[in-house]
Amino acid sequence: MKAMSPGVVDFLFRQLVTGEPPEDVQWRREGTVLGEQQPGAELARRLAETDLESLTPVELFDYVRAAQRLGAWADRLRESAVARYCSPEMPSRPGRRSDASA
Repeated sequence: MKAMSPGVVDFLFRQLVTGEPPEDVQWRREGTVLGEQQPGAELARRLAETDLESLTPVELFDYVRAAQRLGAWADRLRESAVARYCSPEMPSRPGRRSDASA
């Protein structure tokens, strides 16, 4: 089992002493929580800027789920672009010569 960072241990201890839940509920009041952020550039930025060592287990779970949503969103973008690239209506494709120039 991996040890928790000192910051997480300190946070959890303070939560235990004050009788609060073992997660940071203050950040829920400050904007969209990571678990509810829509996939896109803002979610990618937030994931990239998150210090994983400072997350509680609940927050880390939300982080993983958000990363999965972002990955699925990016896969859909890629699949849409590939479908458009491969469609017969696509005018000319890089690296391919047209019949007229052959």
